Amino acid sequence: MNAFELRIAITTFCFNIANYRNDILISVFIFFGNEKIATFMNFFLVQFAPNFVNLTTFMEHFILALDQGTTSSRALIFDKLGTIRSVAQKELKQYFPRPGWVEHDPNEIYASQIAVAAEAMSKIGINGRQIAGIGITNQRETTVVWDRETGKCISKAIVWQDRRTSEYCDHLKNEGYSDLIRDKTGLVIDAYFSGTKIKWLLDNIAGAREKAERGELAFGTIDSWLVWRLTQGKTHVTDVSNASRTMLYNIHTLQWDSELLELLNIPHSMLPKVASSSEIYDHTSTTFFGHKVPIAGIAGDQQAALFGQMCLDEGMVKNTYGTGCFMLMNTGTKPYISKNHLLTTIAWQINGTTTYALEGSIFMAGATVQWLRDGLGIIRQSSEVEALALQASDNGGLFFVPAFTGMGAPYWDQYARGLMIGINRGTTKANIARAALEGIAFQTMDVLHVMEMDAHLKIKELRVDGGASTNDLLMQIQADLLGIPVVRPKNTETTATGVAFLAGLATGFWKDIEELKQQWQFNRRFEKCMDNDTVNQLKKKWADAVCRAQRWEDKE
Repeated sequence: MNAFELRIAITTFCFNIANYRNDILISVFIFFGNEKIATFMNFFLVQFAPNFVNLTTFMEHFILALDQGTTSSRALIFDKLGTIRSVAQKELKQYFPRPGWVEHDPNEIYASQIAVAAEAMSKIGINGRQIAGIGITNQRETTVVWDRETGKCISKAIVWQDRRTSEYCDHLKNEGYSDLIRDKTGLVIDAYFSGTKIKWLLDNIAGAREKAERGELAFGTIDSWLVWRLTQGKTHVTDVSNASRTMLYNIHTLQWDSELLELLNIPHSMLPKVASSSEIYDHTSTTFFGHKVPIAGIAGDQQAALFGQMCLDEGMVKNTYGTGCFMLMNTGTKPYISKNHLLTTIAWQINGTTTYALEGSIFMAGATVQWLRDGLGIIRQSSEVEALALQASDNGGLFFVPAFTGMGAPYWDQYARGLMIGINRGTTKANIARAALEGIAFQTMDVLHVMEMDAHLKIKELRVDGGASTNDLLMQIQADLLGIPVVRPKNTETTATGVAFLAGLATGFWKDIEELKQQWQFNRRFEKCMDNDTVNQLKKKWADAVCRAQRWEDKE
């Protein structure tokens, strides 16, 4: 019996037991990782086996949020009250072909999103006809280029963390393009953004530039790639929030900028249509859902979190503690160009109104804790870091600058590297864990201070979300360093919530933003409890450590 016959045999067996346990059947589809089999079986269940559907939810409708992140793909299902009814998650394999290079497999990304969507739906026994709309939120800047005819990618996706274009970015700076790019896009010149990644692919993949110039290649961030696949190649689209992260999009004219495209030698034909963040872009064309489901919301992960935190008024700020750490301030309908190396970005566009934000991007937050787990091996699971750090009353004089892939705002030093300083014979793994958490909080402090300077106002509170925001010790350290309340909502899944809200608004699932505001509630408010002298001493040592980590790999 070959592998395919074995799959069919086991799948047939599962059909025989499916009347007893439908979740076993879905699990087998996911285990095999075969999209075609999973799609067919899900279609069969929807069309011919309605008795498998949980009758308690059969009459309800839901919003499905696809949350495609750097380290995992997730699916969350929301009901009319904004309650998360089901969650599924699948880790995403990371590829590191060379030092400083980070890649993902686009096909693995799509397959994992289909798998978690199936799992989330199966957990509550619903089918595609009950999905009122799909919202997509994604790791931003990560770059995918594929053949329009075949749908095949010309290479693995270049992830936002990837630094391979650093030297070219230096060239652009040396040629005097920093002001031009900042004024048009609100961004600094950095390998972080999509533009130089596209250029690298065209210059280094055999035949790519020729195909691009013939109009045969398409570029997209992860949202574009998922919509393309879900519509079977019918729709090539992104939203304004993702477009504003490419270093190719003019945030004032709201168009792809021909001058920047010419500078980077990127054909306009590669680029997706730019739409708002809340509208029906198209409907799913795959048979997976057994029904044409509207794709109705798109937003980059951090902009989605800002919306999910209901930071809808000018001056409201949120910080997401994910793989990286990202602080955004709603600046209303006017883009403020930062004087302190923050990014000016588009938050969202709804009903023709564009909302802007100031952003401070920190490259390493949750990924720092992952390094403690995978690199040092001092914890077995990321969730163990808080308990380990609590074994130490302080950092023991140890400071940890987690600049593994350079430093983001406000330093923007792509040659900085990670540093631990202050190690002595009494240093323990608990001190290291605590210093790692403090390193995350110190970076956030640096961003908030310059954000206040740019906005000319004092931030009154910081709303927090993301996986690491559930770490009470980290949140208390953050409140101590900032000197303002740190407010954690009951629902920390604000990224998925934000894009679900955007999709629900477009489809009429929710009436208006006022209805959504009623659904935000706080869980805990962390207040400062550390004395000022101690805080000031810690800040001084942190600044010294940062100086020592900067320009570490500078060839000069």
